[in-house]
Amino acid sequence: MAFRADEAARAGYEKVESYLVPRPQYADESIRARSKEALMDIVEEIGPVVESYPTWHPLVCNHDRHHPEIAPSDRCGYLGLDHTRFFFNGFITCPYTASGQVERIIESVKALPRHPIAYITAEKLDVKLYHPDTTAVLVKCNWDVPLGTDGMIPLSVAMPLILEQEVPCWRWSQVGETWETMRYYFLGSPHGARSSLFVNQETGQAIKKIWNSLIYTGMFGPIKV
Repeated sequence: MAFRADEAARAGYEKVESYLVPRPQYADESIRARSKEALMDIVEEIGPVVESYPTWHPLVCNHDRHHPEIAPSDRCGYLGLDHTRFFFNGFITCPYTASGQVERIIESVKALPRHPIAYITAEKLDVKLYHPDTTAVLVKCNWDVPLGTDGMIPLSVAMPLILEQEVPCWRWSQVGETWETMRYYFLGSPHGARSSLFVNQETGQAIKKIWNSLIYTGMFGPIKV
């Protein structure tokens, strides 16, 4: 079945709204209505709901190259995350206010290494999400380079980030992983055969072509079957 970005984005939003808007037993309708409005504004600002990131995305790129990450966690520099949901260019995390984790999250974002073409920020939201006893924090990826006219990450941005991450792996890799394995890491989720909510079909096809050219040089070892 072909990947349909609009359908994936709509389904993702429905799930996140159900998760992040406080349930009726915990909040009255005025609070829930404000939460829904704020969530829609956030999606308008940072893009659709996603399940995971490409390993080269600035939000998750601070990882051990031997163990790439697809989701924000302490393994890529974020401390104190709880009840977290992901979006194209950011994520919302909702620790309980009494846990003292809010400032820990914000300070860990400030401590992230500077990215060459983006910067990461964190801010407390003045709206109740997930539960009235939590404090919502919005972590955003702010690009220093223009994205595509379709709002997606263009090949001119995605490809150098992929190459910077993957080419050094020739030093320790034992096999060349095929596109069928690597597309999950290169495209993010949800995704199709060559596109996702991060990159369009044309960009995904070009990434696949370049990746195949790399692995068939033998630089990573024999192709894994």
